[in-house]
Amino acid sequence: MPSSDERWLDAEAGPVVRPYALTRGRTRHAGEAFDLVATVTATPGTVTDPAALAPEHVSVLQLARVPTTVVDIASDVDLPLGVVRILLADLRELGLVAIRAPATTAARGVVDKNTLREVLNGLRGL
Repeated sequence: MPSSDERWLDAEAGPVVRPYALTRGRTRHAGEAFDLVATVTATPGTVTDPAALAPEHVSVLQLARVPTTVVDIASDVDLPLGVVRILLADLRELGLVAIRAPATTAARGVVDKNTLREVLNGLRGL
């Protein structure tokens, strides 16, 4: 039987950390909801207490230096989307990132019927 230290290590993956440990048991984030394709951008804010940020927060914050989507961040940090949403909400609460809705949703709130018709015609053409 492996010792307790060996049980938490994987030769290929490194230390195993459960998603609920990263989110401190939270399954939903506080604050305004945001879309999977929402654009995340780091703000010029500064971290007052660097110890308050987990390494995963720092990784997400580094990716947000250039505008990127929520789903792309989740893919790049290789974490479940739910965990990334909670980490982003934490960073937003600290004023370190801005999360903006996709342009089409923010501008009109609905998709233009002509655009949908063109897409449908294009798909039929395939």
